[in-house]
Amino acid sequence: MTSELETPAPTPARRGEPLPHELKDDGERLSRAELRDLQLRRLRATLRHAYDNVELYRKKFDGAGVTPEDCRSLEDLARFPFTTKADLRDTYPFGMFAVPMDQVRRVHASSGTTGRPTVVGYTENDLAMWADMVARSIRAAGGRPGHKVHISYGYGLFTGGLGAHYGAERAGCTVIPASGGMTARQVQIIQDFRPEIIMVTPSYMLTLLDEFERQGVDPRSTSLKVGIFGAEPWTEAMRREIEERMDIHAVDIYGLSEVIGPGVAQECVETKDGLHVWEDHFYPEVVDPFTDDVLAEGEEGELVFTSLTKEALPIIRYRTRDLTRLLPGTARPAFRRIEKITGRCDDMIILRGVNVFPSQIEEIVLRTPGVAPHFQIELTRRERMDHMTVRVEARPGTPADRREDAARAIARGVKDGVGVTVDVTVVDPDTLERSLGKLRRVKDRREP
Repeated sequence: MTSELETPAPTPARRGEPLPHELKDDGERLSRAELRDLQLRRLRATLRHAYDNVELYRKKFDGAGVTPEDCRSLEDLARFPFTTKADLRDTYPFGMFAVPMDQVRRVHASSGTTGRPTVVGYTENDLAMWADMVARSIRAAGGRPGHKVHISYGYGLFTGGLGAHYGAERAGCTVIPASGGMTARQVQIIQDFRPEIIMVTPSYMLTLLDEFERQGVDPRSTSLKVGIFGAEPWTEAMRREIEERMDIHAVDIYGLSEVIGPGVAQECVETKDGLHVWEDHFYPEVVDPFTDDVLAEGEEGELVFTSLTKEALPIIRYRTRDLTRLLPGTARPAFRRIEKITGRCDDMIILRGVNVFPSQIEEIVLRTPGVAPHFQIELTRRERMDHMTVRVEARPGTPADRREDAARAIARGVKDGVGVTVDVTVVDPDTLERSLGKLRRVKDRREP
């Protein structure tokens, strides 16, 4: 029996258990009609703020022949021009900021591995809103005040670590700021500090699982109850693998630095049926990536976001390159959902006339015995023809003959399921390069 001085640890929401009404914030209590009225007011204010304070938007709007006052309904947003990553790079570093620098309290940036980084700024109000949205996401995932949250996202200019950190504190949780790397030490900290929640990339979660098993620790015996995974696409097969090996709820969080960071949308633990977009702050559209037409609810295309409350860097119709579709809300009826994102427009590989997505390869790797869920695709040219090699890490202790069997099984699965011939190499564990806990899925070594 628990004494008066001992407080039992809170438990995450069980599957099927709705979030208690008293834990919902004002935005979560809106009806769909109330939400749409709020969205239009905020959208019109954001368009005016962007037009008045960002030269790029003023030129774009003028070029398209629209003014902020032309937005009289949410559907009118389709008349306004898109924003792309190239726009942020062309205005590097602070050309997209809509407030003076003395109002900017923090700056984040992308890695810039394919060119100039994209730089984003936050006012004090932006940081407060961001923390609120991550806190809302943690509650939707099953987190409660008093939980300990182990954060393995990278800290620094990358938005993951600090975004999760301040959101967890706002949710009333205790933060364990582990950051990325030092995998063996992280496993020890999880055993010693006994967190209920972990926030990490799904690929690094698999690395942690491998390390638990290497140390002879049953991952299912830990204190962890919920994993909140984001920063990279992951499949239902990877969810099953993590949940079965770890005995936790694995839920998805979505965000990108250009829109705010993590906390734009969240999967609810009671349904696990896609990510509810926090539409009181971020307005979603899905467009045809080739024609730019706005698609109806339920049709798959490219996800586009417009911020509704950001001050330092309002973003108008930002093309995320992520492929998904919009669906009605379920666990949070006022907020529409996006399907789990497993591919991007710019991730699509056209190999000898066949469209190939890394998520297709992942599904085949995950069902192959003897190999870990860590793989990398290398693209080269041989005699003027594009060629793909898939490198996959073996599980520890897998003998050479089983590695060969696994390589043949993966090659056959890709040929039968995707329709292309590839080479497959099974490499030693912990061989493939990782960055910020992510695995670099595609290396394109083809000459331009």
